[in-house]
Amino acid sequence: MKAIRRITVRPVLPEPLRPLSRLARNLRWSWHQPTRELFARLDPDRWDASGRDPVRLLGSVPPARLARLAADEDFLRRLAGAAADLDYYLTGERWYQQQPGDLPAAVAYFSPEFGLTAALPQYSGGLGILAGDHLKAASDLGAPLIGVGLLYRHGYFRQSLAHDGWQQEHYPVLDPHELPLSPLHEDDGTPTRVRLALPGGRDLRARVWLAQVGRVPLLLLDSDVEENDPRERDVTDRLYGGGSEHRLLQEMLLGMGGVRAVRSYCRITGHPEPEVFHTNEGHAGFLGVERIRELSVRGLDFDAALQAVRAGTVFTTHTPVPAGIDRFDADLVARHFGPDAEAPDIDVERVLRLGRESYPGGDPALFNMAVMGLRLGQRANGVSLLHGRVSREMFAGLWPGFDADEVPITSITNGVHAPTWTAPEVQRLTAGADRAAPGDGTDPEALAGVPDEDLWRLRGELRGQLVAEVRSRLYASWRQRGAAPAELGWIDQVLDPAVLTIGFARRVPSYKRLTLMLRDPARLTALLLHPERPVQIVVAGKAHPADDGGKRLVQELVRFTDDPRVRHRIVFLPDYGMGMAQRLYPGCDVWLNNPLRPLEACGTSGMKAALNGCLNLSVLDGWWDEWYEPDFGWAIPTADGHDAAGRHGHAGPGGAGDNGALGRPADTVPGRAVLDEERRDDLEAAALYDLLERRIAPCFYEQGSRGLPDRWIEMVRRTLGGLGPKVLAGRMVREYVERLYTPAAHAHRVHGPEAARALAAWKSRVHAGWPRVAVDHVEAAGAASTAELGATQALRVRVRLGDLSPDDVEVQAVTGRVDTEDRIAGATSFPLKPVAGPDLEGRWSYEGPLTLDRTGPFGYTVRILPSHPLLASGAELGLVALPDDGTGTPATAEGAGVVLR
Repeated sequence: MKAIRRITVRPVLPEPLRPLSRLARNLRWSWHQPTRELFARLDPDRWDASGRDPVRLLGSVPPARLARLAADEDFLRRLAGAAADLDYYLTGERWYQQQPGDLPAAVAYFSPEFGLTAALPQYSGGLGILAGDHLKAASDLGAPLIGVGLLYRHGYFRQSLAHDGWQQEHYPVLDPHELPLSPLHEDDGTPTRVRLALPGGRDLRARVWLAQVGRVPLLLLDSDVEENDPRERDVTDRLYGGGSEHRLLQEMLLGMGGVRAVRSYCRITGHPEPEVFHTNEGHAGFLGVERIRELSVRGLDFDAALQAVRAGTVFTTHTPVPAGIDRFDADLVARHFGPDAEAPDIDVERVLRLGRESYPGGDPALFNMAVMGLRLGQRANGVSLLHGRVSREMFAGLWPGFDADEVPITSITNGVHAPTWTAPEVQRLTAGADRAAPGDGTDPEALAGVPDEDLWRLRGELRGQLVAEVRSRLYASWRQRGAAPAELGWIDQVLDPAVLTIGFARRVPSYKRLTLMLRDPARLTALLLHPERPVQIVVAGKAHPADDGGKRLVQELVRFTDDPRVRHRIVFLPDYGMGMAQRLYPGCDVWLNNPLRPLEACGTSGMKAALNGCLNLSVLDGWWDEWYEPDFGWAIPTADGHDAAGRHGHAGPGGAGDNGALGRPADTVPGRAVLDEERRDDLEAAALYDLLERRIAPCFYEQGSRGLPDRWIEMVRRTLGGLGPKVLAGRMVREYVERLYTPAAHAHRVHGPEAARALAAWKSRVHAGWPRVAVDHVEAAGAASTAELGATQALRVRVRLGDLSPDDVEVQAVTGRVDTEDRIAGATSFPLKPVAGPDLEGRWSYEGPLTLDRTGPFGYTVRILPSHPLLASGAELGLVALPDDGTGTPATAEGAGVVLR
């Protein structure tokens, strides 16, 4: 029988134990080992049975046990210490409070998913885990972030396997009252609601839940409220579920509803209003439309409001794969805005222009969320150096006339939260007793004092823990697949704590190549069963429910792992999530990553492995492209020639479009040789097998005079001490504060109503006058076909500015080496000074010294850019005027798809 209603009955804690409730409701416990140990002491068996979730644990401990603990002086002393430690953590000065300068009062951080803990399953993969680590690191640093997301009642799916290895999905119902959440209430005690107007006079309402992530509040919007019709109640049912309109409503609720939730939270709690809004990928892009609407209500016209909003907005793109970007039919978007829906006082066409693909190669009938993010954010970034380069190429169509290197998208390489992802055993051995903060990771002095024997013993212990975990999960998986206990005795022999262990776990889109390791089954089998140097592999991953191709990859791998000849050496574990990952990373010796380069934007799983002394084996993609060193692991050579010897070339096959057209499949770029996919995978799989057979396995098994693998231990030591500090989320958040948040806050402050109106009027005037801007004449005094290094030539230029003045533009010289087609590479630019004008023909004269500062073929050109103190980049307007292009017509370019007025 099924209950007709579900009621959550909370435990009544004895008065001495009341601080446990506060500790359980602040997610700092998820990365604070002493607090987790305290909860484990309540009841170790129930702690494990609860999934190590304090809220569930407190609901399951019998009253008699609670009464005994309430009289246990040792436990109460520990409890008081944990409560005092949390108070100090929440109120004491941290890094942010100690910084000089005028930092943002608050930053609102929007993401469609947050991976904070397995106890709050609101994530699908790397984007959510990154967002969770961002909030945790911000909390540790004292940065005043407010997180904003959606509460999905079914979360992401739970994965199991059918008997034939086919992925099956399950969607358990999550009760917010049983999660580490609290409802946000108005002063009169009523639940806080946000409302969106929908076409046809309908409404979408959402309740606001609060998750406290250390010092950082996370607001989660939940549409499952009685005031909604059934269709609207289901808007926040599943992460990345439903059709186009369902996803559009999710993203409108996240962006527009999220801003309204932030306003309510700040009004109710007194928290400072955000000066900066950061959208983590394009899903939350409608937050900019809501902020324009707010300013329009206060009397600003659309253009001025757009300038004010852009100034304080940061956009982070996370995918170099066009298929990973949400694109909606423009007519669908149009129906949800205007007089009968949201933002009724804003012209719908102005909203559509923010996301319309109005650039060469785009589809004007589509509304692109990443394009809207770039048009609404004055500052944008990719998530690794390589991804930044790929993103600049991928989105160059928004800035025609500019080389990809000048597209205003920078990069901040992702990081991971060390206290979350480092095994307690590793922390105790390497962090040092006097470490300033848990997020600082390995202490070099403490690591230097760890004997090789202890480091190797630790690696063996962690590998043994993983073996036990794998056997337990594998047994449960086979029981779900229909096997009887009598058939599963072989599982006791699965994996060996003394064998080189390789991990591979991630989502299963095709570009991550889950089955590359199966390219030559006979060769893989020989590696697994080698009589002296065997390897064993643990694999996990989920395919999207709608991705049958990904599911076939999972099934192919599962069928290989089911083979009785190798099933003791290679396993597939279903239902990959944070709980499994926290056991998997420490127990592996090598972390494998073999995506199609450069389609891995960053890829943080290898970072988490490195924090635990696991060595990386990866294609030079994402973060590994910039931080690979031979002491940290191995680079898998790729078919396009990117290996450890030639690592920092261009994007290569699979890169973004040379012509800057968005939406072009990454492997169909004109002008780039694209290997046959079968041939490419054969070559790269062979390179992987060679590394494992000839370099990695011998390094692991070869022992020195002390009976230890000396070279391997040295690589572990260098990974912990040299690579570990680079991959920290604290480093990442500090970079965001210094390079993006603080400049955005300063820009927000100067873009008051009058300044925004003036900037909008200036941009309109510049756009109108730009067709009459031209480079008329260029000459270099003393120019010759050859010159000596360091020589200087006097550059003189005459330009036509039409109705504009020298105050509106900057005339630049652009210099650098040139190729055989006279294209400038590695360009540098410098401004020329106006010296006369206008003459009788309306021309202005500019001059400047041209220094020949590099040898070899050298070239220069001249260009005119708009210039204004409030622009973040000379490319911001997408306008540039160049010398005559050889056709007799001055070369001017205007960003037809750029709505940055």
